[in-house]
Amino acid sequence: MKNTIKIIPALLLLLIVNTSSKAQQLVQTPNDVNKLKENEQLFINKPLKNLLKEIKPELKLVRAEIDQHSYFSFYFISHDEVLRLPTDSIPLGFYVYIKETLDWDINKRSKETQYKWTKEDLEKYGNLTVTRIKIRGKVK
Repeated sequence: MKNTIKIIPALLLLLIVNTSSKAQQLVQTPNDVNKLKENEQLFINKPLKNLLKEIKPELKLVRAEIDQHSYFSFYFISHDEVLRLPTDSIPLGFYVYIKETLDWDINKRSKETQYKWTKEDLEKYGNLTVTRIKIRGKVK
């Protein structure tokens, strides 16, 4: 009985320490996006969902390139905002190259989700394997 009484506070303390010591996400603001490239080895040959969990700012625009080297491009501004940028402006974002072939057809996506990353996309593409990360645009 005495041992049980000693174990309960120890377990509670362990639980509190474990919950409070959860690491912050790697990318806290769009300007932190370079940290993805700096820590690229943490994500190579791992599921895409692992990388996306490390990004706190909302990803407002996604595009996919289906080619010899398929990739997703993610941005922190919406499609409408991109259209309002000067033509020579490059929005801040990042490419995530994928090992597997992508099944992405923008014409089959609804107008509302055509350029958005959805929970359904995470379920469908989250287990794809990351092979490379590339940063696009300039950090302010």
